[in-house]
Amino acid sequence: MSKIRFASYSFGCRVNHAERESIDKKMLSSGFVYDEKRPEIFIINTCAVTHKAEREVRQLIYKLKSQNSKIKIILAGCAATYWKKNKLYSYLPIDLLIDNINKEILVDLLIKKLFHSSNFNRRGWKQNGTTTQKLAIFDKFLNSGRLLIKIQNGCHRFCSYCIVPYLRGLPKSVKITDIVSEIKRFDKKIKEVILTAINTEAYGYDTQESFTDLVEAIIKQTKIPRISFGSIHPLSINNDFLDSYKRILPQERLVNFFHIPLQSGSNKILSLMKRGYSKENFIDYVQSIKRLNKNVFISTDIIVGFLEETATDFEETYNFLKKVPISKFHIFRFSKRKGTAGYFMSKRLYEPEEQIKQKRAKILAELNKKKFQTFLQKQIGLNSSALFLNKRIENYQEALLQNQIPAYIMTEKDLTSEIKNVKIKRIKEGKLFGNII
Repeated sequence: MSKIRFASYSFGCRVNHAERESIDKKMLSSGFVYDEKRPEIFIINTCAVTHKAEREVRQLIYKLKSQNSKIKIILAGCAATYWKKNKLYSYLPIDLLIDNINKEILVDLLIKKLFHSSNFNRRGWKQNGTTTQKLAIFDKFLNSGRLLIKIQNGCHRFCSYCIVPYLRGLPKSVKITDIVSEIKRFDKKIKEVILTAINTEAYGYDTQESFTDLVEAIIKQTKIPRISFGSIHPLSINNDFLDSYKRILPQERLVNFFHIPLQSGSNKILSLMKRGYSKENFIDYVQSIKRLNKNVFISTDIIVGFLEETATDFEETYNFLKKVPISKFHIFRFSKRKGTAGYFMSKRLYEPEEQIKQKRAKILAELNKKKFQTFLQKQIGLNSSALFLNKRIENYQEALLQNQIPAYIMTEKDLTSEIKNVKIKRIKEGKLFGNII
């Protein structure tokens, strides 16, 4: 009997993408087959950080149903949890809604609720741990030589704008020994491991370990050529981390890239957001990394239009971003989330109108474009190691430089998942091009 076909999609952060990969692996090992073109089941791992993120989830649901009215839609993740808590969008054509508490057992619940366990097992095609399935997992998840690993979940910070701690709970870390074991399991197949977390600063609170301990253990106990971070909390960049970074840097195994969320360049707004640091603290963190590694590429997140943000506060943020050594920023417009401190604060505090938020976001987008183009220009003439991905443009194959900037390298061979030394020759239409050296 033919196997049941499924596909999946993940919105939001890299933790969501890591969770999606974990779910897909469990689906494959339970006997389902991945088929993006003709899925009978579609699993959506959702995000609830902004209203826009939720709207995109709803749009995808309707699109899937319009294409195939019989498709089974499974909704998981933060928006699913948020909607369940607040009894929202119950009219949506969803076949199963799984909140974050039950995400780990999503596949078991899917089989139980949609297929009834006994009937599912009688179909006779469940093949746990077969070589075929292992190869299927390898082809789908590791063919570019990169492995996403979720090292931590939850957050204790409760920033006033953020719904995530209410949906994911307090910090829960994966033990260092388990993370190292997972990496070793794939060490002959991958060239880069990407450590993802909701809040790296909270890593190890529950296991009496630290983020620095984890990085050093991976360096010492594995042979992975490239180690990178999805995002790193500013407060993770403490003296212990910087001392360790200085020792590890000469090995050239840590990727020269840090995504460090700032959120605002105004101390007044940072205080209202309850971020736990000032802009002076933040620039110290960034400059400390830059002093150790002048070639590092740093990006950040910015929220515009937060409560009480005046034109003067926005100008402060603009000027801060203009001078700080950050070369790229992701811009979000403040979005009130029911249940957060910001939601209740908005009842008594001024909130900029949507048109003002849009205008400020556009201004920062222009600054971002200029700063990123300036950074790209500085890459011309750069010699760097590069990890080749499974994507081509004519005679060029995409590769990630040591600073995680994508570049297109001339090659007739398929070099997917290989690391080569390359030289950047030119920039065209915002893309870097180069040759193997």
